[in-house]
Amino acid sequence: MTRPAPAAAEPGRPDAEPADGAAPVDGAAPGAGRNELGSITVSESVVAKLAAQAALEIPDAGAAAPRLLGRSLSGAGGLGVRSTSLHALPKASAQVDGSLALVRLELSVRWPASVPAVTAAVRNRVRSRLAELAGLEVPEVTIRVTDLVAEPVESTRSRVR
Repeated sequence: MTRPAPAAAEPGRPDAEPADGAAPVDGAAPGAGRNELGSITVSESVVAKLAAQAALEIPDAGAAAPRLLGRSLSGAGGLGVRSTSLHALPKASAQVDGSLALVRLELSVRWPASVPAVTAAVRNRVRSRLAELAGLEVPEVTIRVTDLVAEPVESTRSRVR
């Protein structure tokens, strides 16, 4: 008895063949969701952490402005509240349904970088990293920019008093 030809392979599945016709990589990780090997579930908190780390890989994006009573506190460092940093993780949340994830990010953008360009780069990086690391398809990444950060350029000269 011959086996029926498999349906179009899904990306991240072990039986998926690359688009260029090359043979699949042995030991390739199966995607999230249900497959012939069983079920893989990635928790929403893990997806959110992966998304936040992926967003931080973009040099002009960083942590969201601190919030108090639902309002952003841009430049709140002088009030004893943590200040916005491009070196800290942005706020992230995720909803996962099988092999699909919807991601929401709150972040800051370095001044004077283009907000549309930075958010497009973040969106693309989050999608590609979640596909690579968790086998998830990300049809939607909602981004809220809460602050513009003008980090001072470190001087190579020492101050003379």
